[in-house]
Amino acid sequence: MITTVPMTEKGAARLRDELHDLKSNVRPRITQAIAEARAHGDLKENAEYHAAKEQQSFNEGRIQEIENLLSNAQIIDVTKVNANGRIVFGATVDLVNEETGENVRYQIVGDMEADIRQGLIAISSPIARALIGKEEGDIAVVKAPAGDTEYEIVGVHYI
Repeated sequence: MITTVPMTEKGAARLRDELHDLKSNVRPRITQAIAEARAHGDLKENAEYHAAKEQQSFNEGRIQEIENLLSNAQIIDVTKVNANGRIVFGATVDLVNEETGENVRYQIVGDMEADIRQGLIAISSPIARALIGKEEGDIAVVKAPAGDTEYEIVGVHYI
């Protein structure tokens, strides 16, 4: 059973860029390394050859993974979403931690796009699940192992 995976336009573009790099740059470089290692003779005890073959296997696996992700992706253009101020997939949300007063900004993205350092949180994460369906002015309670955290929603953007 093939299921579609939600993905933002930016996330799909990043994956396409990575796929292009893996096919156009990394694959030829690995092929060259295998050819050079093969020229050194006995393949059984050739560490360079085995390392290059391992890199090739990893690279081809990643290429296949990205191709599968893109073929099963439901790409959503966030700028065209009209959710009337509600938080939905792809929305960028400005929050204030009720306890600490800390301001944070997150965009809710697909699981494969998530990168907390860039403020991209997975749709399946506890914070995203607490935010979905809410709107500006609401309080979202995020249930986490360390305890509940309350965030006030101060902005919802579709950018």
